Amino acid sequence: MAKFRAIVMKANDNVATVVEPIAPNTGVDLKVGEETVSIQVSEAIPFGHKFAIREIGEGDRIVKYGEVIGLATQNIKVGQHVHVHNLESCRGRGDK
Repeated sequence: MAKFRAIVMKANDNVATVVEPIAPNTGVDLKVGEETVSIQVSEAIPFGHKFAIREIGEGDRIVKYGEVIGLATQNIKVGQHVHVHNLESCRGRGDK
């Protein structure tokens, strides 16, 4: 069985969560549903952080573990780091 360096829990997720730090310009194999795909990660991804596995447009929902965790504050390309610099929470907010 292959060791995956990142996980995707649901087929509709648009981000993967890394289980070990990933260096820039590294190819990462992922299991998405029944399919194995390879993504070229363009930036350093720290342990436990996310990267995009699909293009995500500004204002689009970011889906992790099958749940919406926030909205993209800018366009995010496949392989880019997804974190507070380009993701805005939409849960539990009283200001919007």
